[in-house]
Amino acid sequence: MQGALRAGPRRWEAVAAARRSGRAGLTLLAEAGRRKAALLWQPVRGGGAPPSGSDALEGGSGGKGGCDRGRRGKHVAAAAQGGVDAPGLLSMVETFCARAMSVAEADLVQQLRSVRPTKEKRQWVHGILETIQRCSHVLEVSIPVKRDSGHWEVIEGWRAQHSQHLLPCKGGVRFCESIGIDDVKALAALMTYKCAVVDVPFGGAMAGVKIDPKKYSEGELEKITRQFTVEMAKKGFIGPGTDVAAPDINTGEREMSWIADTYSRTLGYKDINAHACVTGKPISQGGIHGRVPATGRGLLRGIENYINNTLYMNLIGLSPGFPGKTFVLQGFGNTGLHTMRYLHRYGACCVCVGELDGAIYNSSGIHPKELQDYKMEHGTIVGFPKAEPYKGSVLEVPCDILIPAAIEKQLTKENAHRVQAKIIAEAANGPTTPAAHEIFLQRNILVIPDLYVNAGGVTVSFFEWLKNLNHVSYGRLTFKGPRRRISCTRGWRTPWTARPSKL
Repeated sequence: MQGALRAGPRRWEAVAAARRSGRAGLTLLAEAGRRKAALLWQPVRGGGAPPSGSDALEGGSGGKGGCDRGRRGKHVAAAAQGGVDAPGLLSMVETFCARAMSVAEADLVQQLRSVRPTKEKRQWVHGILETIQRCSHVLEVSIPVKRDSGHWEVIEGWRAQHSQHLLPCKGGVRFCESIGIDDVKALAALMTYKCAVVDVPFGGAMAGVKIDPKKYSEGELEKITRQFTVEMAKKGFIGPGTDVAAPDINTGEREMSWIADTYSRTLGYKDINAHACVTGKPISQGGIHGRVPATGRGLLRGIENYINNTLYMNLIGLSPGFPGKTFVLQGFGNTGLHTMRYLHRYGACCVCVGELDGAIYNSSGIHPKELQDYKMEHGTIVGFPKAEPYKGSVLEVPCDILIPAAIEKQLTKENAHRVQAKIIAEAANGPTTPAAHEIFLQRNILVIPDLYVNAGGVTVSFFEWLKNLNHVSYGRLTFKGPRRRISCTRGWRTPWTARPSKL
């Protein structure tokens, strides 16, 4: 990336050509000696012919150094043969991964420090890349639950551990009526790559429970969460040193506290670090300050690195900086809310917000605090008095920055031509399909990938995990000047403030 910035627009054209072979120039780094595999989203050196179609899998280095895409996975092969726009999230992730591998494999062979013949090094790198792509373990459970009405219901759940190259595995727990085993495997893979991007020493994992939490009472949700935790613990799919859970869609501090309590009272009752089996807990139960808005803050920093760069902004026709920029938000959950707050604080203006039940629009801007208060009172953003209802697709509203912060596969080849933003920041996991990404590259739209821009949550979760293992809260061992001068409520001063010269 730095080389592209130094070389100027001509270098950018070469980088763009390389990007057509893989999503946003994803580079794979494989270190066999350390058993560490990572994927980094960055432009790579070298060109590479663009794919032959919107969903073509070939590209990159080609020749003998290229990967055998025929063995990249049944989902990739099906997508290539069918010519469809990524029929599922797993096929989409495998498609991007295959493209990236085709770009990176030849360079990895050259960078491998070994006296072995080139053919053997190529086979080694190819084997490592194949290992990176596959999901290591998947647990499927059926949970019988007695509803408040008295009848019994069997609920399906999954936990996937994509990679154990670094332990513990790390990933969220999602409650969603439409989730399936392939979605869980795909999200676990994205978690592996995301941790590698921000250099957090976790492997990737993901859990999904096939329910709509709005249809269940709080007591029923507690039963489901606790029983799902026990099933994961019995098979070694949760634990502070093996697999650490986290909140995701339709889960939060409440569910994380249930998980931690269940694990600490069952299989982890002898483990002093039992509460480190999950992050995203309430502060009173071992959580950490800043975890709730962490993903939104990460969105801010990720966008900031690009929007303050004059070269990038000149290439897409925008002026550097946040002030005066407009943005559209799809999804007003935890991530969407805090992203809106931070961007508003830095001078950007939100003109449209969309959710499942409706959208609102105001060309003069929507204040995040006012919208948050309205949603907390009414349970929806529909009817917000300081904005008008919007009937069209929020993804097609004219703006400078588009932030899809809902679910996967929102930007497809059907609507990519109608997107009117200059920057797309992928707050959700996998919101852009391979075909849509090709269209955005052709239209000179800057796409900031999800693996980089929404990694703020797992970064802060890492520090919560460390806090639980250390059993010392942050700041306990640090003396801060302002605190020394604070008197206690009874009027006497502490020994530290009485004799500051001794400090």
